[in-house]
Amino acid sequence: MQTSVHWLENVAFEAKTQSGHSVIMDGSPEYGGENRGPRPMELLLTGLGGCASFDIVTILKKARQEITDVRCELKAERADTIPAVFTKIHLHFVITGKAVKEKQVAKAVELSAEKYCSASKMLMDGGVEISHDFEVLEAE
Repeated sequence: MQTSVHWLENVAFEAKTQSGHSVIMDGSPEYGGENRGPRPMELLLTGLGGCASFDIVTILKKARQEITDVRCELKAERADTIPAVFTKIHLHFVITGKAVKEKQVAKAVELSAEKYCSASKMLMDGGVEISHDFEVLEAE
């Protein structure tokens, strides 16, 4: 896998991914940015949420669960020192669907956390404490 990051100006960068997509990253004005895009660490966190959510959707569909929405809300803590790495991350999944079984959701979350999510595995191996929980909502 490869990607490239190109400096635009000040502290703004454009990342181009192997799959042909681009994203602008920028800093806050207090660090010389213009707030034109997410911060790099925000993208790292959203990547984790996307990776885990991908697993959850795939697993629940294979289990023939009728899901209508999957949302992953992440909360993270960072070290007070430089580098300000993530120290703790909590993923809260909100699964909406018709007669979705909590047991199936619990299994999907566990499989993602322990077996499938590469981002989660990489961060945990780096010392980040990662936790998960979920709630199931009935679709109208």
